[in-house]
Amino acid sequence: MIIPSNLVTVIIPTYNRADKLPDAIKSVFNQTYPNIQIIIIDDGSTDNTVEVLKQFSAIEYYYKENGGQASARNLGLQHSKGSIIATLDSDDIWYPAFLQRCVEKLETENHDFVFTNWDQDTKDGGSIDFLRNDDTLIPYNGKEKNNWINMDSEELRELYIETCPSPSSSVVMRKSSIISGWDERINIGDDWCLYLETILSKKSSAAYTLDRLWRKRVDQINVYDGRKWSEILEFLFIADVEIKIEKFKDVLRKNELKIFQKRYMESLVELAKHNFLREFEFAHAIKLLRRSFKLDVVYTFKAMPIVFMRAFKRKVLDNFKKA
Repeated sequence: MIIPSNLVTVIIPTYNRADKLPDAIKSVFNQTYPNIQIIIIDDGSTDNTVEVLKQFSAIEYYYKENGGQASARNLGLQHSKGSIIATLDSDDIWYPAFLQRCVEKLETENHDFVFTNWDQDTKDGGSIDFLRNDDTLIPYNGKEKNNWINMDSEELRELYIETCPSPSSSVVMRKSSIISGWDERINIGDDWCLYLETILSKKSSAAYTLDRLWRKRVDQINVYDGRKWSEILEFLFIADVEIKIEKFKDVLRKNELKIFQKRYMESLVELAKHNFLREFEFAHAIKLLRRSFKLDVVYTFKAMPIVFMRAFKRKVLDNFKKA
């Protein structure tokens, strides 16, 4: 096999990660794939990030006022020279073969993007083989060949309408497949929105491997993992879904739009339940329910037992893990 040698631009957005950023950068320098441009986008850090970066010479550093991870990635994209783009969160670590494995698959089979499995740190000091525990991938895992699972355009639509199994650090993407960059209105899932735009805009293909090729570290300031569940509901499944519905309404099929709308209403009902039972903010809970009723009265009533049963199952599972 001829190993591709195209330039890969690695964008590392960072905000007050001076303690973890060096490990992320070193993991890029340790890649077996040699042709790499490393761009650090400092999204308004107030710690000693600049001082920490003085130990690295072969990087490009750009500072900007704080505007969120999407705006940081877009600035990195503006300065990118490579035909292949990879973004590494500044608290994550790639294993040495990550880029080589991904670029070989991307280039030899002309995919739009590829992604890999990872080791996810847990708060108790353990680690999870993450994608092997992802139920949404089970229908596709049986197609594995040479440690990769290929996905066609229809499969990608079905999967990414439901979920996003590929956080930013897991993806290597063809630059020409990025349509408009990361949507800076999105609160949490800007990477999910980016992949959806590619998938919904054209016939596309991708591949993933269950081999664990990187490590996701978790702390209290992670954009997703560091948030409370109520914040995930409010930002990822309500505010962000509203933006996606508006953004993709002309390219979504009726059944796909319905999936988004149902997720949106169920999240409104669940957040209303949280505000009513946990926060005792009754007026806000009623406002949330009114937003759901405005979209679909019948389904809002159907969503209520769904939400309560989901919460019950989570509680049972948590108690089982503690036992």
